[in-house]
Amino acid sequence: MEWLILGIIILLTLINVPIGFALSLSAIVLLLWKGSASLSVVPLNLFSGASSFPLLAIPLFILAGGLMETSGISLRLVNMANSLVGFIRGGLAMVTVVATMIQSEISGSSVADAAAIGNVVIPAMEKRGYPRALSAAIVSNAASAAILIPPSIPMIIYAWMAETSVAKLFFAGFLPGAIACAAMMALSYYYARKYNLPVEQSFSIVRVAKSTAHAFWALFIPIVIWGGIFLGIATATEVAALAVLAAFIIGVLIYRELPVKELVRVLKDSAGQTAVVMLIVASSAVLGWYLTSEQIPQKFARLILETTSNKYLILLFLNIFFLVAGMFLHSAAAIILIVPIVMPLIRQIGVDPIHFGIIVTINLGVGQQTPPVATVLFTTAAIARIPFWDVFKAGWPFTVVLALVTLLVTYVPWISLGLVNMIKW
Repeated sequence: MEWLILGIIILLTLINVPIGFALSLSAIVLLLWKGSASLSVVPLNLFSGASSFPLLAIPLFILAGGLMETSGISLRLVNMANSLVGFIRGGLAMVTVVATMIQSEISGSSVADAAAIGNVVIPAMEKRGYPRALSAAIVSNAASAAILIPPSIPMIIYAWMAETSVAKLFFAGFLPGAIACAAMMALSYYYARKYNLPVEQSFSIVRVAKSTAHAFWALFIPIVIWGGIFLGIATATEVAALAVLAAFIIGVLIYRELPVKELVRVLKDSAGQTAVVMLIVASSAVLGWYLTSEQIPQKFARLILETTSNKYLILLFLNIFFLVAGMFLHSAAAIILIVPIVMPLIRQIGVDPIHFGIIVTINLGVGQQTPPVATVLFTTAAIARIPFWDVFKAGWPFTVVLALVTLLVTYVPWISLGLVNMIKW
C-alpha cells in the first residue's frame, strides 16, 4: 500500500500537478478506494494540519528574509564577509558561502537565501572572471548547506512532526552547518587555484572594522533571534515575529532603503511563498492521517527490522531514502510524509530524535540540488539566467561534498548533540 501511495504522488508530480495538490489527491483516491472513512476527514485535517502555533514561524521567517533582500541588509552582510575572507585567492566564492550562512540566521529558507545572496554576488563574481555556472552553483549549494544554520524552516516542521524541541534542533545545527561551510570553502579554494581566480583585496583590520560597523544593524537581527531563544524569553515563533519587526525598522527607519512600493512587493512575494509551503503542510496532514490509520509506520519499521537489525545499516538506508525523497518532494512535504513513518523505527534502534532531525535536514538540503525538483537549483539558475543543467554540472562536486558531510554527521552523533548536551535545558 505504501508503494502505491508513493507511486501516485510521483506520477502526479511528473505530470506537473503541484505537490500540495498531489498529496491531497493521493489521500482522497485511497480513501475512496478503501472506503474506510468519510471524505469529511479531508477538510478537517487540512485545517488542523495548518493551524499549529509553531508553524506560524514559517511565514514570519519568510517575510524577514524578503525584507532583508530589499532593504540593503544582505548587501551589507556580503561586504562584511568580503572584508573577512576576501584576501584569500578566490575569496569572493568564500564570501558567498560565509554571507549565505549569515543570511540563513534570519530567513530560515534555502530559496530565500539563494535569492537574497545570488542577486548580489553572481554578477560580481562574473565581473571578476568566475564562470557564470560555477558562480550560480556555489550560491545554490551554499544556500542548501545553510539550512543547517538556524533558524531553519525544515527544522521547525520536523520538530512539529517528531514532537521535539525546536530550540534544541536549532542549537544542534550549528556545528554541522559550520563543517559544511568549511568544506565548501575548501572546495571553492581548489576551484580558485584551478581557474586562477583573483584575490579580492589585501586583509585590513580597518576595513573589517568599518564593514562590521556598517553591518551592525544587520547583525542585530540574529542577536534578537538567538537572544530570545537562548535566554528562554521567547519561542521560535515569537522571535520570528521580532525578526520581522527588526528587519522592518532597520530597512525603513535606519538604512532607509525600503520604499513603500518595494514593501508591497515583499509582502506579496512572502504571501505567495507562504501559501505554497502551508498548502503542502496542510495536504501532508491529510495523507499523514491516512498513513497513521493504516498503521503504515509500524509496518515500515517491521519491514526494515526483518531485513537487518544493524543500526548503522538502517541509518544508511534512511539516508538514501531521504535523499531520493528530496529529489522528488519539497522538503516540507518530505518531512511531513516520511518522518511519521520512520520515527517508530528511529526510537526502536535508539537514535536521538534531535540527531535524526539534523540528518533529515541535511539530506533534504542535498536533495534540493538534485533534479527533477531541485527547488534551490532552479531558483539560482533563474537568477543567473542560464540553463539549470549547466549549474548542476558545475555544482555536482559541491553536492558530493555535502553528501560526505551528511555521512559524517550521521555516524558521529556528537557533531549534532555536543552543543545541545552542554546546555542545561
